[in-house]
Amino acid sequence: MTETIPKPPKGLSAYAGNWLGLLGIIVTMCSLLALLLLIAFDIFVGFSRPYLGVLIYVILPAIVFAGLLLIGAGVWYQRRLRRKPGYKPGLPHIDLNNPRHRRNLILTVCIGLVFLLFSAYGSYRAYHVTESVAFCGLLCHQVMEPVHTTYLNSPHARVACTKCHIGPGASWFVRAKISGLRQVYAVLTDSYPRPIPVPVENLRPARETCEQCHWPEKFYGATELQRPHYLADEDNTPFDIRMMIKVGGATPLHGPIGGIHWHMAVGNDIEYRATDASRQTIPWVRATNRATGKVTVYHTADGAPAEGAAQPEPRRMDCVDCHNRPTHIFQSPNEALNVALWLNRVDASIPSIKLNASNALLQSAKAKSRTEGVRQIDELISAKYPDYQDPLKIRQAVAETQNIYRNNFFPEMKTTWQVRPDNIGHRSWPGCFRCHDGEHVSTTGETLSNDCNACHTIISQALGDKPATTSLAGLPFEHPGGDVPGILCTLCHAGSP
Repeated sequence: MTETIPKPPKGLSAYAGNWLGLLGIIVTMCSLLALLLLIAFDIFVGFSRPYLGVLIYVILPAIVFAGLLLIGAGVWYQRRLRRKPGYKPGLPHIDLNNPRHRRNLILTVCIGLVFLLFSAYGSYRAYHVTESVAFCGLLCHQVMEPVHTTYLNSPHARVACTKCHIGPGASWFVRAKISGLRQVYAVLTDSYPRPIPVPVENLRPARETCEQCHWPEKFYGATELQRPHYLADEDNTPFDIRMMIKVGGATPLHGPIGGIHWHMAVGNDIEYRATDASRQTIPWVRATNRATGKVTVYHTADGAPAEGAAQPEPRRMDCVDCHNRPTHIFQSPNEALNVALWLNRVDASIPSIKLNASNALLQSAKAKSRTEGVRQIDELISAKYPDYQDPLKIRQAVAETQNIYRNNFFPEMKTTWQVRPDNIGHRSWPGCFRCHDGEHVSTTGETLSNDCNACHTIISQALGDKPATTSLAGLPFEHPGGDVPGILCTLCHAGSP
């Protein structure tokens, strides 16, 4: 009995192996054609939306790769079908003396080189697309809207997100992309928290990111700061303060070591333990002098480590422990309206506009959506001035207050200044007084200073129409609401007027 040997396939199936491979060829060719056309369009015209960048350099290449896998699967399956008794598969035979073989080989090599060229370009563009600000801020719109909006209004608006969140080097790039996969899954399954927790855990040390531009040895001396304020009274009384902020230095090459940046001086190591996730309650601090080796531990009355109890590893203080909102700054109603009144975007001649606009922002912070919050602001402010002599000023005040809301309040993500502590200063949040509250004492009785003049000196104060009081030697702070006992600012203010 003669055994039947399967005949080799003819036509297109000879290359595809079977319909599985044929499907792979169709998928690969269609997606590759679309990819090449879109790449050409990107080169000569360009795209402004991140979704198209992801489609071109991430999704379509993945589809091409999937098609190639289908072709490989089809070839493997065809080889299994042809492994019958009597069939002897052989390796492809290439005879360069044969014009047809030579032409096919040259064509194959050329196609392969072109494919590699476009693959290299696509990989390069995919890297830049995933590193772009648009990719980080706009791709997952609702999730990233608060940080992207505040980023655009920040001092670092021209610094790419990855410069701070990833920094140089391949290792942190890989970590960020692995973390990004978890975030993509959370977005797809709608399982991400609202608001997004802060501070970011396992953030790269500031010495490897922030200090690429702002290194401690760079700072010295003092800088003048003017802070315009407006009281929440009928006249919106202006209260201006000018201070010399003692930035200080971290190296003796530029000046005496001291001031605020003493904390980051190259000769000191500051460590602390916080008892809350937001690092606002710090009962224990350790300072180490590298030159002498002296170690001093400060703690509050209830922050002393229990004998024999296991203690969490202390965190080494770096830039972001104070500058924790260098970019994503969520202004409180008080701060935002002070600036708006100062720049005349809200007319200070409108009676009690500071108080009424602040209250409107505070009430609209509880809105369930951006649209609802904007509408509430219009209704609340307009209701206070039904017969005002200049309606245009009221409309302008409403529009500016709504703009403040859009830039700082994000109801869908439950994100406002109230869940984003700002550790610079000490008006709306404890800030400096997390440690410098006068209650952190060492075993020798030494206390962490809470003297305001250690960080800044008031050189001028002016309330309303009164002449400004000025002294380069420094002035005591005159609270515009009258003398108050030595309590923290946050107990009364906390973002409100």
